[in-house]
Amino acid sequence: MKSSTHSGFDLIIFDCDGVLVDSERVANRVFAKILKDVCGLEFSLADMVEHFVGHSMAQCLEIVETLTGRPAPADVARRYQKEINQALNESVVAVTGIEQALNEISTLYCVASSGSYEKMQLTLGKTNLQRFFGDNIFSTSDVDRGKPFPDIYLHAAQAMGVHEPGRCLVIEDSPVGVTGAVAAGMKVFGFADLMPADKLIAAGAHHIFNQMNQLPGLTVTKSALT
Repeated sequence: MKSSTHSGFDLIIFDCDGVLVDSERVANRVFAKILKDVCGLEFSLADMVEHFVGHSMAQCLEIVETLTGRPAPADVARRYQKEINQALNESVVAVTGIEQALNEISTLYCVASSGSYEKMQLTLGKTNLQRFFGDNIFSTSDVDRGKPFPDIYLHAAQAMGVHEPGRCLVIEDSPVGVTGAVAAGMKVFGFADLMPADKLIAAGAHHIFNQMNQLPGLTVTKSALT
């Protein structure tokens, strides 16, 4: 049952992976294995977070090309699509405290992710979080440019009927996402679970937190941050 926690915002926009669902560790473990098998690249979890978190698959493949000096083999994307769905279906869970936070926040909210609709349907469905958002879910496949451009945040806000970016709060866990949300003219809270806080701050996050159950209170006390 929702409480009457009102924020100073008209809309809260959540990233999905790493913010709503604890999928980043799973995804990066799968992707790292594929990169080792197919490209001969060896990355630690910290390396994977630094290079790939927050990016779409197309962007990740561009990063691989930059690192190797040659186009990523087609098998990388094919294997990832096959293996990530199986891995997420087996082990994805909700971020600790997110269900409590969503129950307590009475402000309008939605999802804006670099992930595909198929992936979000899997992860949000598997974790029983889909019920909180209904159709208020948006993917960068809806817009011309993905994160770190502001397009997805502006698109989500318009679709939700909020036309003043400054009245929107974005919850992100990657520098790429923070950069895009700041560029959209929105306030950004950086969720420093997997990503080091200093990287989120450097990207422009207005506030950092690391416990999701803190969020309802923060939306009230930190709403005037500039």
